[in-house]
Amino acid sequence: MNLPLMPRATAIWLVEHTSLTFAQIADFCGLHMLEVESIADGETESCMIGFDPIVSSQLTMEEIKRCEADPQTSLKLNFNPHLEEIRSKRTSAKYTPRSKRQDKPDAIAWIIKYYPEMPESDICNLIGTTKSTIKMIRNKTYKNFAKIVAKSPVVLGLSSEAELDFVIAKLSRE
Repeated sequence: MNLPLMPRATAIWLVEHTSLTFAQIADFCGLHMLEVESIADGETESCMIGFDPIVSSQLTMEEIKRCEADPQTSLKLNFNPHLEEIRSKRTSAKYTPRSKRQDKPDAIAWIIKYYPEMPESDICNLIGTTKSTIKMIRNKTYKNFAKIVAKSPVVLGLSSEAELDFVIAKLSRE
């Protein structure tokens, strides 16, 4: 389900500037109706400023007027390629629990063994490691290289099978 960029701030603006029902605003912003009611009553987030969804091209005034006229309809978020770009950049760095960090060299060795043509950038994204670590394992200069046993990153829990399949399919397309 697509939600506006700042759902609570958008809900504040919609409550203050439109005559939409609480249910319509809650549905559009992905909030519970009681949250929208508490925003309207001024019980929560008094310091938050409303965010205009029209300025950010998430909604049009025609869409708001259409939904104000019929309380049974729901607002539809406009497709905006710039918003999709912002959402795609939200992904954070891959976190690996401390207990699995010692397994990264084994996963790198497995990938190098079975897919030596895989670029270092893809290995970094898949496992969450650095290019220098990959180079040391490729050159066999890694400090504990003698103790490395090549194991699949999926078996080790460092990536999902879908992620690995996607990278491998990308390799075959090139």
